Amino acid sequence: MGADAQSWMSMLIWLGVFILIFYVFLIMPRKKEEKRHKTLLEDLKKGDKVVTIGGINGVVAKIKDDTVTLKVNDDTEIEFLKKAIAYKVED
Repeated sequence: MGADAQSWMSMLIWLGVFILIFYVFLIMPRKKEEKRHKTLLEDLKKGDKVVTIGGINGVVAKIKDDTVTLKVNDDTEIEFLKKAIAYKVED
C-alpha cells in the first residue's frame, strides 16, 4: 500500500469515528427524549398536574385530539397544544 492509499484509509477511519461520536452524543439522546415526550402525551389523562414549556402549572381539565385544557386556578382554564406540555408533576 502506498502513502496515498494509507492517507485515504486514515481519513475514512477518522470520518467514521466522527460520525459515530456525533450519533452517540447528539442523535441518540434526542431520540430518547422524543420517545419519552411522546409517551407522556399519550398517557396524559384528566386530573394530571402538568407544567407547560412556558412554565404554566395546571391540572388537565379536558383532552382533545391535539389540545389540552388546563385549569390554572378556580376561575381560569387555558387551552394549549398537547406538544406544549413539558412534563407531568408527580405528587
